[in-house]
Amino acid sequence: MKIVPLAADSLGVRSLATLVYTGKNSILIDPSAALGPRRYGLPPAKEEYEMLELSFNRIVKYAKLSKVIVITHYHYDHHPFPDEEELYKKIFSDKVIIAANYKNMHRSGYVRGKAFENTAKEYAKEIIFSDGDEYKFDSVTIETSPLVWHGEVRSKVGKVQMVFIKKGKNTYLFGSDAQNLYDPAAMKWFIDKNPKIATIDGYPTIFIGWRFSSKKFEESKKNLINAINNTKVKTVMLDHHLLRDVNYKEKISDVISACKKTKIVTAAEYLGLENFMLEAWRKKLHKGELKVDVKKFDKKINQAIKKIIGE
Repeated sequence: MKIVPLAADSLGVRSLATLVYTGKNSILIDPSAALGPRRYGLPPAKEEYEMLELSFNRIVKYAKLSKVIVITHYHYDHHPFPDEEELYKKIFSDKVIIAANYKNMHRSGYVRGKAFENTAKEYAKEIIFSDGDEYKFDSVTIETSPLVWHGEVRSKVGKVQMVFIKKGKNTYLFGSDAQNLYDPAAMKWFIDKNPKIATIDGYPTIFIGWRFSSKKFEESKKNLINAINNTKVKTVMLDHHLLRDVNYKEKISDVISACKKTKIVTAAEYLGLENFMLEAWRKKLHKGELKVDVKKFDKKINQAIKKIIGE
């Protein structure tokens, strides 16, 4: 079983799209990507649009290797816009979809989940709505968590499901948008599953001081440290919301220091690449103060993925 990040904030777009490569029964989690509509009062730079298109090309390519697709919640950086019918056809045709049960979500989650179902059912082999369930596909076991909060408890943006995948002695946990496992239920589920490798959404530190308090951030870090140090997890990909902050590394330096037995990296670093934080760099990109070669970096991503899979 090989874990392959396909798109992420450290790879230039808002995403946590991940391929769990297990051969004929490979699993694709949250096959989508998006751009922040406004940052520093600015729309996305042209380089961001370029990377978004390339990211979807990558997602579509590796969807072909997947038998199962998991949708953890209904934000558009985790599933495509329902009006993108051609994209749905390319990604979801003849797939078994395990999707978070939107009927157990808040109103926005319900509305978006229903819209997702209405589009995806035209192409998918089967759609299964889950909320703390287990499924077996030959030698692969997929478990979904009971719905946990998208960050702090009673978050206005609703709930998500986490995912645990096991094949033989290999175990992987996808934390979705649980933001440093802030919800105690998310932290507990992580500890109970005790994965060897994990993807965790980092806390949105760019909001500290206006949307969220420093106290909440500190609480989230305690949960993250507790989860890592009370399991045997060897590698954690900490990405997504956290990587929208150019100063993210110093803000989690205490987490890294407290979890020395675990390798904590971004998705880009996991692939052996430098971080490509286009949203965080948006102001410099618009001003022309920073030049990046998107196509060159995309080529590096694709080469790293092929190396992991053995193509």
